[in-house]
Amino acid sequence: MAFFQAPVLLHAQTDNSTSGNLTDMLNASEPSGAHEPVTGTFKTTRIINGQSVETTGKGVLDFKISHRFGSIDGGVKQFFGLDGAVTQLGFDYGITRGLTVGVSRSTYNKEYEGYVKAKILAQTEDNHIPVTLDYVGAISTQSDAAPDLGTGVEYKFAYRNCYVNQILIARKFNNEFSLQLMPTIIHYNLVPLDVDPNNVLAVGIGGRAKLSNRISLTAEYYYQIPGYKLTDTKNSLSVGIDIETGGHVFQLFFTNSTGITERAFIGQTSDSWSKGQIHFGFNISRIFQIVKPKEFEGSRNSIY
Repeated sequence: MAFFQAPVLLHAQTDNSTSGNLTDMLNASEPSGAHEPVTGTFKTTRIINGQSVETTGKGVLDFKISHRFGSIDGGVKQFFGLDGAVTQLGFDYGITRGLTVGVSRSTYNKEYEGYVKAKILAQTEDNHIPVTLDYVGAISTQSDAAPDLGTGVEYKFAYRNCYVNQILIARKFNNEFSLQLMPTIIHYNLVPLDVDPNNVLAVGIGGRAKLSNRISLTAEYYYQIPGYKLTDTKNSLSVGIDIETGGHVFQLFFTNSTGITERAFIGQTSDSWSKGQIHFGFNISRIFQIVKPKEFEGSRNSIY
C-alpha cells in the first residue's frame, strides 16, 4: 500500500478572495478530525476522459461541457477535425461528501448516461489511510436509429444498453504528483461480431503533475485485456493540461478516442496515435453551490 496515497442559493462565484478555488468547492463539506483527508488529488472529477477519485461536495452541482474534434489526419478537407466533432453535456451532483450522481447526453450515437460514484476510502494526511478508493457504476443507452440485424431479427431496447463498473485507486504522493489505477469491466448487451465478448476488461492508469498553482499536466491510458476486447479496437491514450481559473477548470488535451463515455472511449476506440488519428478535445467544468453545507453557515470562510 505504500505505492499510493488521495480526495448557490444558486449562483456562480469566481472571486477567489471569498470563494477559494475549484478544489475547495469540490471538497466543500469535508469534515475536520484526527485523520484529515487529503484534498486536491486531481483538479476535477475527470482526469481527462475517465473518472478521477474526486467527488463533488455535498449540495454542489458540477456542470460539464465536453468536446472532441474529429481526427486531425483528415487534413483541410475535414478542417483538421472541425467536421465530425462530438459534444457532451453533463451534470454531477453531490448527495453527500462521498456520494456523487451524474447524468449526461452525448452526440456520439445519441448516448444518454447515468452514473453513481461512491467513496469507500479517503487518503489521509497522516498516512493512516494511504490511498483513496472509489466505486463507479454507470449505465448508458444509445438512442440513435436501430441498425438492421437481418430479416426476422428484432432489435430490442435492451441491445441499446451498456453497463460499466470501475474501482478507482489513487494516491496523492505530494502536492506536485498524483497517480490513479482504474480496473474496469464493461458489459455490452449487443456486440458487433459473434466472436466479440460481451464483457470487455481493461485496466487504466492516469496521473497529474502540478506545473504551477493553476496549471497541471495530465495523462491517462486504458489497456484492454487480450481476449476481452472488441475486434479491431485500440487502447485509449490521452495527454493534456488542466487550467484552473476560480470556479472553472479548463482541460485541453489530445486523444485517440472519439467517444466520451466509458462505454465508448475504453471499449470502442478505433483510431491510433501511430497513424496520426489524433483528436483535440476539451472539457469545461463549472461549479455551483446549490445547498449550503451546515458547517459553513454563518462563516465567511465558505465557498461564497
